[in-house]
Amino acid sequence: MLAAGKNSKRRATRLRDPEYTRERLLQAAFREVYRSGFQSASLDTILASAGVTKGALYYHFQSKEALGYAVVEEVIAPDVRGTWLRPLQSVKDPIDALIGIVQGISVRPEVVRGGCPLNNLAQEMSPLDAGFRKRLAIVFHAWREAVASVLREGQTQGSVRRDVEPTDAAGLLIAMVEGYGSLAKNAQDPKVMKAGIRNIVDWLRSLRPPGNRKRG
Repeated sequence: MLAAGKNSKRRATRLRDPEYTRERLLQAAFREVYRSGFQSASLDTILASAGVTKGALYYHFQSKEALGYAVVEEVIAPDVRGTWLRPLQSVKDPIDALIGIVQGISVRPEVVRGGCPLNNLAQEMSPLDAGFRKRLAIVFHAWREAVASVLREGQTQGSVRRDVEPTDAAGLLIAMVEGYGSLAKNAQDPKVMKAGIRNIVDWLRSLRPPGNRKRG
């Protein structure tokens, strides 16, 4: 009973922690926006999922838009960094590294059905809201620059063709990843994404110099 009492006390203290409350709101908002889109996202659903009051929401975020911006900056952007930027740090072979990341793209049915959170918001909100557009552009720019940087490094090491323009190639990679994701989401079919991954990997292999086309 004493242990149960201590656990309840710790849980109550945690629930009163402003940072913990804010994080719950962010995660609940991310789930609701991912499921319903930003415009249709219900604040009541977010509050119920987070287990907080409307007062707590507006203590941390001045508006629904402010909450959405924070989702981009604090949930989606770190996810992109973890998936694409960190694995590209200090790699021996950029093509191997990029192929590994692409082959690791989830093709679970629930992920394919929902699509890419970054692309979903870009498609929905970039034409409508400058705040979203600017924040999403920062995420895309960081992603593109990280890929371009390792391709440039690969050129100096001889593992990437000299005639490849790194920034253009990085943009094409992102377009293929997001494009196949959109096609798979529309088809609601993981096989579309699996085929896309195979095609992207084949394209990445083509970036190697002649004579260095290993099956990586």
